[in-house]
Amino acid sequence: MKKIVKYLLFIIIAINLLILISGKSWIYKAISITYLKGHTSSYIHDFVHFPANTIEAGTHQEWLIAKDYNKANLPEFIKPINKELETVAFLVIINDSITYEEYWHGYSEDSASNSFSMSKSYISTLVGVAIKDNIINIDQKVCDFLPEYCGEKEKLLTIKNLLTMSSGLNWNESYYNPLGKIAEAYYGNNLKELVMNLKVVETPGKVFKYYSCNTQLLAFILESTTGKSINEYASEKLWIPMGAKHPALWNTDKKEGDEKAFCCINSNARDFARIGKLYMNNGNWNGTQIIDSTYVSQATSAADLLDKDGNKNLNYGYQFWITNYKDLDIYYARGLWGQYVICIPDKDMIIVRLGRKYGKSLEDGHHEDFYQFIDAALEMYD
Repeated sequence: MKKIVKYLLFIIIAINLLILISGKSWIYKAISITYLKGHTSSYIHDFVHFPANTIEAGTHQEWLIAKDYNKANLPEFIKPINKELETVAFLVIINDSITYEEYWHGYSEDSASNSFSMSKSYISTLVGVAIKDNIINIDQKVCDFLPEYCGEKEKLLTIKNLLTMSSGLNWNESYYNPLGKIAEAYYGNNLKELVMNLKVVETPGKVFKYYSCNTQLLAFILESTTGKSINEYASEKLWIPMGAKHPALWNTDKKEGDEKAFCCINSNARDFARIGKLYMNNGNWNGTQIIDSTYVSQATSAADLLDKDGNKNLNYGYQFWITNYKDLDIYYARGLWGQYVICIPDKDMIIVRLGRKYGKSLEDGHHEDFYQFIDAALEMYD
């Protein structure tokens, strides 16, 4: 027994030494936030364990409430799916009016939840704002803003390449590697060091590869050219003009550090829905043009790229996912575990779903539950 204890102690010490030598001490934080709290990965309320900067709100602009608000019933087929996937919020907006909403697991219209990668669509929107304000243009070189990207190959990289996820950078987006770059980006404390030392290893602007580092670099470009932190810029250009009810929290890599732009805006279903309304109205918010309609069209159309299998890209624009389903053109913001803001222009419909799990990934690049939530809303209101 003593030998077993000594052996286990030796293994523990050896593992800790390897972690410290490798410089991956953020692993301790990951373990404390996940496994020691009964989870095996990130979760929608883990934001309370990370430092954050605030996206300040201004004067609240209330949503219109439809006359038939909550008079429709959820289809029976979606109820076991909501239960299995632990949906916490389901919101349907038609003609800019809330038509249906329901919350579960103690959540309400005011409950904050992690956007995960839906934040990428917000960064894209802020890029659109900066373009409209003539601060940047989409074809500018990244090198113009970040000197770390002025190498022989890196100087070819453009803002558009980052927006369309075609940077060709040496990044690994594996969500199942606890020692990988995306895990370090999420749990680590130095985003700049992580993404400023990447190299272009494939020709930019050719192949779509979904890399979170692209969004993070866009955020650093915006900060460089505006002189404002991302949370400040988002507050001034989006949260206040769109009349969000609550301030949002944008998690950072450390206290008063850099926002994790590739993820981690923490807000509620009603305030998340506002970006859907902005795009459904061609970048106009109640008479104020926040982003140009041309940018909206480009952001929500498939970029002229190949996918990793050599087929034409049909799924991605400027940090928005895209599909055609039931002869309906659809674009949406998407985050891990099935966070969705879904826009269906032909139906003047916005669907917001927040939850703890998502359905299986399909060959077309989307998730099974994504289609199921659309089916539910269409059955209720089509």
